Amino acid sequence: MVLRCLYVIARRVLELVLLRFRSQSYQELEIVVLRHELVILRRQVTRPELRDTDRVLLAAASRILPRARWSAFFVTPATLLRWHRRLVAHNWTYPHRGPGRPPLDPEIRALIVRLATDNPRWGYVRIQGELAGLGIRVSATTVRRVLGHAGLDPAPRRSGPTWREFLHAQATTILAVDFFTVETIWLRRLYVLFFIELDTRRIYLAGVTAHPIGAWVVQQARNLVMTMRIGARRFLIRDRDTKFSGAFDEVFRSEGLRVIRTPVQAPRANAYAERFVGTVRRECLDWILIVGRCHLARALHL
Repeated sequence: MVLRCLYVIARRVLELVLLRFRSQSYQELEIVVLRHELVILRRQVTRPELRDTDRVLLAAASRILPRARWSAFFVTPATLLRWHRRLVAHNWTYPHRGPGRPPLDPEIRALIVRLATDNPRWGYVRIQGELAGLGIRVSATTVRRVLGHAGLDPAPRRSGPTWREFLHAQATTILAVDFFTVETIWLRRLYVLFFIELDTRRIYLAGVTAHPIGAWVVQQARNLVMTMRIGARRFLIRDRDTKFSGAFDEVFRSEGLRVIRTPVQAPRANAYAERFVGTVRRECLDWILIVGRCHLARALHL
């Protein structure tokens, strides 16, 4: 093993000596071999992939070598000249702005859309004035065009707020109520009465019954008023179900709440309650079989 290592070392040293003192004919022979290998590679690769650094090196070398030696390059002379012209153009090109107005900053565009969305009664002239107050100089025509591209009406809306805007603005003062039904394994339908605070999403499960008559619903309303801090609430949203009688509304009116009935067949008007019903079904009730009222109450932690 030692002799083999000594042989390899001696061979490498000899090759280095020969490489240092090789003759001119030896170098020319090496160039011939390299050119022949280049010809072989050209047969196999039709279009080599070049990086920008490769193009810069070849273009710079073409300015040093005479035209008679350009046959050493594997690209055409026209390509070399085009690369060199491109380098010169990049070297003497200064930044400049094209004709027309400069594009609007995306942050300003997003701010215009946000102002129009949060303030639907503002027109494009009002928004332009508010932006000027913030130190942002934008023409009213530009604001109108941005709103048009965003699908917003540039003119202010004169009608009242939508249900979504109303709920968003008054969430801290709104309480919603609704029923949802559950079918037991004996095909018996149970009704669950619940209340939800729109600002905190806190749920009050009032009770479970198979016969939601008006007296039972009124009693659950009284129980909620006695156990819940209802003084900060100003509105109660409910649908037009006949189970919510006049006595039910009177319980909350006596506490200073205004009862708001949703339009006919408009579940989106009570969207928070409807979303809770979907959540409790997907996360709980769709995965278990309910035996009876007590089982449903335990599942819902009543």
